Amino acid sequence: MIVLLDNGHGGLINGDYQTPGKRQDWGNGNVIYEGEFNRAIVNGIIEQLTRLDIAYVNLAPEYWDVRLETRVKRANKYPASKSFYLSVHSNAGGGNGCEFFTSPGNTKSDKIATIFGEEYKKEFPNRKLRTDFSDGDLDKERRFYVLTKTKMPAVLTENFFMDNREEFDHILMTREGRSRIVDYHVKAIVRARQELFN
Repeated sequence: MIVLLDNGHGGLINGDYQTPGKRQDWGNGNVIYEGEFNRAIVNGIIEQLTRLDIAYVNLAPEYWDVRLETRVKRANKYPASKSFYLSVHSNAGGGNGCEFFTSPGNTKSDKIATIFGEEYKKEFPNRKLRTDFSDGDLDKERRFYVLTKTKMPAVLTENFFMDNREEFDHILMTREGRSRIVDYHVKAIVRARQELFN
């Protein structure tokens, strides 16, 4: 199994954030750039996957904002039956907790997203899991480009809310919080490999 890692949005180049919006500035230097957060989480996942000898590809190692079409084109070079696409994000819009997205329909992506949701709840039992059980599983379904244009199963994770001050202070901007986010992603990847790709 090959994990195709997509750290959503751009990073920081010489202190300049590469993606308009996609940030939360609380003032007094308290700012989070989503693309920087996404890269930190993906880099942590890469470190652990390397130790576990699990194959991966960083689809957007550049610090500029790689186009969605480019990310998907890079992913679709890999065999659909032996890989899955994981897009890592942080949320905004006045909420709390985490949620997991797949494309519409009943697919292998749903099974992978369910594993991610279960591992998230083990790591963060007192935090909200934002679900949609209308189709019998916990993920939310949207026609996001990276979910509908990839040939392989694809899951997009939204990890807490940048504009929730409590989650900003205690999870998103702390070493421990980021480490725990990395850990639940890696545990989900290990389970998905054992349960769905053998």
